[in-house]
Amino acid sequence: MSDLATTPVAAAPPARAAVRRAAIGQGALRIGLPLAFAAAVLGAWELLVRLYAVPEVILPAPSAVAARLVSAWPFLLTHAVPTTLEALGGFLLAAALGTALAVLLAYSRLARLALYPNVVFFQLIPKIALAPLFIVWLGIGSTSRLAFSLFIGFFPVVIATATGLAAAPPEMLRLCRAYSASPWQVFTAVRFPYALPFVFSGLKIAVTFAIIGVIVGEFITAQAGLGYLILFAASQAETALILAAIAALCVVGLALYGLVALAERLVLARYGHR
Repeated sequence: MSDLATTPVAAAPPARAAVRRAAIGQGALRIGLPLAFAAAVLGAWELLVRLYAVPEVILPAPSAVAARLVSAWPFLLTHAVPTTLEALGGFLLAAALGTALAVLLAYSRLARLALYPNVVFFQLIPKIALAPLFIVWLGIGSTSRLAFSLFIGFFPVVIATATGLAAAPPEMLRLCRAYSASPWQVFTAVRFPYALPFVFSGLKIAVTFAIIGVIVGEFITAQAGLGYLILFAASQAETALILAAIAALCVVGLALYGLVALAERLVLARYGHR
């Protein structure tokens, strides 16, 4: 009887260790596989460029791009700052205004009937084609780029958040009504927590769209920024600089996306999501 009682206690530490090892292995796999694939692609790229003596103006080797990235890093950083700030500003405005409209759509049937079909319609429009209109309306400064970034990031936030706010379980809403909960209590205790995964899905789409909006604006009007630098390098046939600027843009995009993903992880953990 004593042996049976002590067996689970003795087996618990090895079981926890096995779970911990499995979690570490899964984490290493998630990180290692993408890195290994990227390394294989870069290695094949380098090999083929050298093997076939591809001119650098057509396609430089990754080593040449890396060298240009290092040599032009201060220059790239100077141009990355306005791109990052404008993309961040457009994203934050899109998040705030999009969430506010989604709440209105969730709580007003009239607003939902009048506005939601139009929101979906605008989401389906190829919005890059509208970029010149923002230049006409707002001029060639940063205001037009910020507004266009807000414009294309706005609709994913509205649609995802409105969908999430409507996804609260009906039984939870009935329970709230049974306890005479106020609309604010229903929102904070039920609708908002259940909507969070949808909200962050929309935010992750919006942050990538915000960067695209700024780059499109920089292609058209800017005298600074990574989009302007890419266009300038193309006019000078500096392919290595183009790819170095694109690499810097990827870093900016990953940083902003990573901030949203980190916020998602912290907020979902706070509200008990797994």
